[in-house]
Amino acid sequence: MPPVSRRRALAYFVVVLALLGLGGRSLLGQADDGPSHKKPVALVSEPAPVRKVLVHVVGAVRVPGLYELPEDSRVDDAIREAGGAKAKAALELVNLAAPVADGQQVVVPARGGLVAAPAAGPPGSTSGGKVHLNSATLEELDTLPGIGPVTAQKILDYRFAHGAFQSVDELDAVPGIGSARLAQLKPLVEL
Repeated sequence: MPPVSRRRALAYFVVVLALLGLGGRSLLGQADDGPSHKKPVALVSEPAPVRKVLVHVVGAVRVPGLYELPEDSRVDDAIREAGGAKAKAALELVNLAAPVADGQQVVVPARGGLVAAPAAGPPGSTSGGKVHLNSATLEELDTLPGIGPVTAQKILDYRFAHGAFQSVDELDAVPGIGSARLAQLKPLVEL
């Protein structure tokens, strides 16, 4: 190897330092492209808001009242929100697995007591005698003209799959209920 002059060695040293400096900055991602340099933006998606339903819990519960629950809640969740069932509650008479619907009243009967029901009909009906589509049981739906247990179960399955009915006209989407049957049911049901 031929001898390298001091001047040439210093030039090599400066070039190597410059290359190391640029390489290090590139590796660390700190290269400065001037004032217009833009940093990458992280995209954050916000979760969809949880839809809520308002449920009225009464009877043999610790704190009866109105409770706002997530839309996919069950009767058991509503009872827990009301402080839980009292010792005298007859929970075997309540379908704890049933989905709750907006505007529904959950009645927890007491052992040996009478089951509280609206004045003019069964628990799924209202004071006007109409069957409430979003809280009626299979038995209550079965009392409607032209609705047998199979179609009543289809209504419950539809309600479970799609959530609370938003309109009585939505019954037309239930298999086995056509426009003629819907016209017959409209005066007998409500939301």
